[in-house]
Amino acid sequence: MVAPVNTPPEHDIAMHVHPPAEPGWRHARLAPSLAEVYRTIPIGSASRWRKMLAFAGPGYLVAVGYMDPGNWATDLAGGAQFGYALLSVILMSNLMAVLLQGLSSKLGIVTGRDLAQACRDHYSKPVSFMLWILCELAIAACDLAEVIGTAIALNLLFGIPLAWGIGITAFDVLLVLYLQNKGFRLLEALVIVLVGTAGVCFALLIFMAKPPAAGVMFGFAPPKELLNNPAMLYIAMGILGATVMPHNLYLHSSIVQTRKYEQNASGKREAVRYAFIDSTIALSFALFINAAILIIAAATFHGTPHANIAEIGDAYKLLTPLLGAGASTMFALALLASGQNSTLTGTLAGQIVMEGFLNIRLRPWLRRLITRAIAIVPAAIVAIVYGESGTAQLLVFSQVILSMQLSFAVFPLVGFTSDKLKMGEFVNPLWLKLLAYLIAFVIASLNIWLLVQTLAGLAGGGG
Repeated sequence: MVAPVNTPPEHDIAMHVHPPAEPGWRHARLAPSLAEVYRTIPIGSASRWRKMLAFAGPGYLVAVGYMDPGNWATDLAGGAQFGYALLSVILMSNLMAVLLQGLSSKLGIVTGRDLAQACRDHYSKPVSFMLWILCELAIAACDLAEVIGTAIALNLLFGIPLAWGIGITAFDVLLVLYLQNKGFRLLEALVIVLVGTAGVCFALLIFMAKPPAAGVMFGFAPPKELLNNPAMLYIAMGILGATVMPHNLYLHSSIVQTRKYEQNASGKREAVRYAFIDSTIALSFALFINAAILIIAAATFHGTPHANIAEIGDAYKLLTPLLGAGASTMFALALLASGQNSTLTGTLAGQIVMEGFLNIRLRPWLRRLITRAIAIVPAAIVAIVYGESGTAQLLVFSQVILSMQLSFAVFPLVGFTSDKLKMGEFVNPLWLKLLAYLIAFVIASLNIWLLVQTLAGLAGGGG
């Protein structure tokens, strides 16, 4: 079942598999994660625009985690209850994500290690093992939300029962294997097409909803009542706390290494710059989609008898009567694109985490089958036994698990990239180090608060 560790048939990789330990690290560099696609995309000495296009791709695989079905409920509730006021929170969340994903790509490019490998190399075996368990739980929880979201979309579009829809999502394992064997660029292209599909659907929905431009613009300014309104603060923290997905940090630090950049200071500096541009542009699409969900909910439901709407299925049923023919279909199609996109990237993250923390190379089909089963089996059981109401509770539970794990990825990432022994000349400058730690503490505080409030609500029967 366990295949031997194989590195790509590339001459320069063989020189890096078992070198002496580098400064700041305890062990020699491990074999690269996703070895089958490591340094397979050439960069060359083309113009800046062509280099930018060569580096474009990984950011979009990361961005899908910021627009997955797990974020839709908070965006819907925020817009329906408080209009455009929480657009500022979505913007703030996105800016935090840009910084953290930039640090993630820099770690992978400069050190040649993904975040999981860096943790395994830096921490003791018991600590690394616990970090691995926490990360697997987070990936399973995130995958759970994505599987349920895809199943809900299939149910809304085609009437497929939730249990069958959950089973259909298992086929993405085969799709990822096929596309990866055909080249990583093809997988990236599919993800970009799905992101574009969701973006077009929401652009059309915004056109149909006709939100007031002034209201939208003022929504990007923090509202004065945010700290005085407990209900608004709760939803705001839900948006902010659930935006940065922990598995995205592991994923990004690995897939940036699919590019064959020069292994010297100037080559790495260039790669860091273009990777940051790629992820920033991609996360701007995520910002648009998250903001669009809230804007549509605000324009359609705020100030109406439906202002307390939070369920995806309920929003779907109401959009066509309120906005016109085709609105509900576009909403469900965008949900399907977002959910399927997220399951594709979730399978890659699962492989990266297992290989990085444990240095175990299971056969790709087996690793992805295990990852999918961890998410599908509980989702299918709940869907069969409890129906759609049970899946809603499962979505809440998955976000609680994510909030518990996030800081265990963010703090190591900030620590590694702020360590001069590990990063050399690429170490975070003081201003960036302070800003990154501030963001890490803010995210940790908000997630702890969200966790306590959610558990309190569940215990009191309000979840």
